[in-house]
Amino acid sequence: MTAHLRAVPDGDLPVYPISAAERLDSHFFVPWNLKRWRGSDFRRSGYQDPEVGFYGMELFFLSQDETPIGTLPADDEALAFLLRMPVTRWNELSGRPVSPLHGWSRVVCDNGHVRLAHPVVQEVAVEALGSRKRNDARNADERMRKRLGTIVGHLTKSITGGARIAASEEQVNAISDWIEAKYPGGSATLKRVREALNDLSSRV
Repeated sequence: MTAHLRAVPDGDLPVYPISAAERLDSHFFVPWNLKRWRGSDFRRSGYQDPEVGFYGMELFFLSQDETPIGTLPADDEALAFLLRMPVTRWNELSGRPVSPLHGWSRVVCDNGHVRLAHPVVQEVAVEALGSRKRNDARNADERMRKRLGTIVGHLTKSITGGARIAASEEQVNAISDWIEAKYPGGSATLKRVREALNDLSSRV
């Protein structure tokens, strides 16, 4: 166990809020609060011990690729491996008055693993996940809008009597749902709209 951390029963540890199942595969950009960083104790300590400051920042960024996102292993060998240094070298660094793990503490994750978390790094990771989910939701809404528009276009331009169906939001949604169920992820082609109409009509 890292030298500056106190052993406590797992049941007493805070629960990390990000699931181990969450992924940020395109997480190539990390927003950073420069004002907070400039006023931080760790940054000031880094001027006194630049080596600790450098490896501390490395751990901030390396944690973005860990599981769960924003955590580090609570194990000296694993931490040494992350930083590509011998364990003895890591033990020397982590034993300094201010270590690269300044501000990190043990948490329990939803997969039962005990890891290290840092409040600022956690905040960044939570915000990144929130931004991704908001973006995913916007993209999904836009895809649905285009899909429904495509179906309406086929109905009004290419299918006899389709204009009446196109005027019904419920029927257009039913066609969209049918296509998604029959051709998951597939586009709403004219052929598929005709198939959906034929099948849905036969159920009436």
